[in-house]
Amino acid sequence: MRIAQIAPLAESVPPKAYGGTERIVSYLTEELVRQGHEITLFASGDSTTRAELHATVPTALRLTPTIKDPWAYAALQLDHVRARADEFDVLHFHCDYLHLPVIRALGLRNTVTTMHGRLDLDGYRELFETCCDAPLVSISDQQRRPLQHCNWAGTVYHGLPADVCRFEPHATGGYLAFLGRISPEKRVDRAIEIAGRAGMKLRIAAKVDAADRKYFHESIEPLLTQPHVEFVGEIGEREKRDFLGQASVLLFPIDWPEPFGLVMIEAMSCGTPCVAWRAGSVPEIINEGVNGFIVDSIDGAVAAVHRAGQRVVPIPGASSALAALSAAGDAGSSGFSFVGFLAARGSERSHPKITAKILVARFDREVDGGEHRKQ
Repeated sequence: MRIAQIAPLAESVPPKAYGGTERIVSYLTEELVRQGHEITLFASGDSTTRAELHATVPTALRLTPTIKDPWAYAALQLDHVRARADEFDVLHFHCDYLHLPVIRALGLRNTVTTMHGRLDLDGYRELFETCCDAPLVSISDQQRRPLQHCNWAGTVYHGLPADVCRFEPHATGGYLAFLGRISPEKRVDRAIEIAGRAGMKLRIAAKVDAADRKYFHESIEPLLTQPHVEFVGEIGEREKRDFLGQASVLLFPIDWPEPFGLVMIEAMSCGTPCVAWRAGSVPEIINEGVNGFIVDSIDGAVAAVHRAGQRVVPIPGASSALAALSAAGDAGSSGFSFVGFLAARGSERSHPKITAKILVARFDREVDGGEHRKQ
């Protein structure tokens, strides 16, 4: 198949450091290339891929401080996609909603949009009621709750290639880990308090976006002077393996409806259990007492840290990319698949109804069944 993958321009694909959406786009793109599909990746020019790269900007926008209005380049990218739309069997969008009025006006019926962010924001209901025909993919069932009326093709949980976060049976770091970005909803302040009360060291590997610098300097930076806290800063994928693999526990103390939480499955792929707040997709990802613990308070989190003394054990016959889904039994009994729904007409391009095609990128063996493919 001829498939266009349209990525955000904020980060390269894959990102140099932080960037969950662009990382997932990279995983899917490279596996589809490996399977023999003709892939064109619309992304920033500093992206790395075996697909054809169509670059709208030379470098990722977040790393280009002179750019003040990123939406101008997002609109330009969308026009580039429009100009080439007839070349593809499927156009798979990963950049939220900007394209929805355009594909509706052009009558494009071979598109699918994976929603990577939260959907409970102002204006979303009105927009998606207007563009209600566009096939959408959610990354957790919880994510779609604010917009249940939409044309949902399915829920596809994120997955990992087997070599990204290899299983580490013996963690020697003796620390708690926090990985992500520093913002009010990520609640690194909770992580600092949990570690202090648990009597353990906390290592924080996180980026600070421009929008969150005031919050960081006023609310978080003063907490970093405590002796049990080490601020590592933003790290890339290579450093992430050791950072998560050597940690005793990953803390995920969120205070918002997290659509997925890629770091949870990255940690559990390494064998590191997660202690996470009951919010967003967390109950779908964590199997209580198997790959982590779900908590509702600081006291509960401290108790869970002490309970999480053992590593997550791989399922026999499965890859190291088990993460939460395999441990919960959702990925089937014989391996782990990274699945992407692509809405397409297939060979019947004149048929008026969109068919949801499931392209399964197999990193190990074929999954038999698999509750992670939800329709």
